Amino acid sequence: MDLPPNRKKSPLVEVAWDGPIVQIAFAGPNIGQRETPIIQEDIGPYLKLKTIKFLVLDLSAVSFMSSMGLSMFIGARNAAAAVGAQPVLYGLNKDLKSLMAMMKMDKLFKVVDTQADLAKLLGK
Repeated sequence: MDLPPNRKKSPLVEVAWDGPIVQIAFAGPNIGQRETPIIQEDIGPYLKLKTIKFLVLDLSAVSFMSSMGLSMFIGARNAAAAVGAQPVLYGLNKDLKSLMAMMKMDKLFKVVDTQADLAKLLGK
């Protein structure tokens, strides 16, 4: 299997892969029906890496997520779990945090609010 590049930037997502950590920052403001398949194609190769211990999904720039976006996140979480990585949600605004709690997705992910807490979790 060819390894993906350590950094990848597209209009919708920026991926940084550093050994045990894959960080995916979404451009936002929406993750909807149009954006989801494009993002899935961009991040797919990173979700198959067997070396990762953490999959950090950075939603700092996102204000809305459709049901397709939510299902993509569940797929990313399942892919992370398949390789033994902990899925982490970071940078959720108040509305997204409420949505994740309502959908019980906060049980599937480690939710981190601050950069300091994220650094601590990742051992940085």
